[in-house]
Amino acid sequence: MNMSKFAIAILFTVLSLGACKKDQSVEGDKTHPKADNIEVGTANNETGVIGRDFHFNAEIIAGYRIDVVQIKITPRAGATYSRPWDYTVEWPEYKGAKNATIHKHFDIPTTAAEGIYDFLIIVKDENGSVLEVKKTIRIYDPGNLPVDPTLSVLNLHIGGTPYYRNGAFVTAGLKLKKNDVFSAQAAIENVIGNGKLYLLMINKKENYRPESIDNIDFSKVIVYDVYEHKDWPSAGSFSNFVFNLATFQTVRNIPDLSIGAAIDNNAPTPNPITGTKSWTSGDYYFVVLYKNQTYNLSLYQYLELGIDFN
Repeated sequence: MNMSKFAIAILFTVLSLGACKKDQSVEGDKTHPKADNIEVGTANNETGVIGRDFHFNAEIIAGYRIDVVQIKITPRAGATYSRPWDYTVEWPEYKGAKNATIHKHFDIPTTAAEGIYDFLIIVKDENGSVLEVKKTIRIYDPGNLPVDPTLSVLNLHIGGTPYYRNGAFVTAGLKLKKNDVFSAQAAIENVIGNGKLYLLMINKKENYRPESIDNIDFSKVIVYDVYEHKDWPSAGSFSNFVFNLATFQTVRNIPDLSIGAAIDNNAPTPNPITGTKSWTSGDYYFVVLYKNQTYNLSLYQYLELGIDFN
C-alpha cells in the first residue's frame, strides 16, 4: 500500500471511530429531562372549569434534546365520574430543542366530567429517557363553582370623558397623551369572602404578562389602583368605585393617574415610575387582575392602548 492510500485509510478509520463514539455518547447519555416553575391552572390553583381556559406553564431542560412534551388528564384510581373522560395534549413544536418554556392555554373540553383527576406532565428525551411529573387537579362544572369571579364592568376615562366602555374604544386609535388625567372603573361579579383587585399599566416592551396578583413584578408595572374586599358573607359585586345607595353618597371614588406622573397609585406605598417602566411613547397593556383569596380563584383581562408621550 503506498503512502497516500495508507493515509486515506487511517483518516477513514479515525473518522469512523469518532462517529461511533459520538453516536454511542448520545445513545448512552441517559440524563433525564427536568421541569421547573410548573404552574397548573390560573395562578397555579390546580383548578379547571369545563368549557373555560386552562393555564399551564413549565420550564423544560432536556437531558439531550426534547422529543415529546405532552400532558395527560386521567381519572384517578377509585374515583367515580358522571361519564368516562380523559384528555391528552401534545406540543410537537418543541421537538429537538435543548430547553423550552412551555406557556400554554387551552380550553377544558365541554365533554369533561367534573371531579378530581391526575394531571401528568410527560417529557420524552431523544436519548430515550422520560420525565413524568404527577399533579392533582380539580375540574368543576361552572354551575358548581364555590365562587365565579366575572368582569362585568370596565370603563376608562380621559379627564372624565369616556375613552373605553362597553367593550370598545369610544374613538378608535385615540392615544393617551402626556399630562392626560386617566381613570378607570372595574367591577367583578359573583365574589365572596376575601379578594383583591389590581389595575395595572404595563409597557409592552417589558414583554411581561402576569396572570395573577401573586406574580406581579412591581419593577415592571405601573399600578393604577389596588383595592380589596374582606369577609363578605354572601356573593355580590365588587368594584373600585363604591356608592352607597341608602345614603346616596360616594364611599370610594376611582383615583386619577396623570400620564407622566412620577409615582403610581400603589397602596399603601406608591412606587416611583422609573427605570424600564418610565413613561414612553408606545403600546401599553391595561390589565385587570383579581384573586379571590378565600377560594383561590383568579381572573385576568388585558386591553391594549397607546400612549403618545411626545
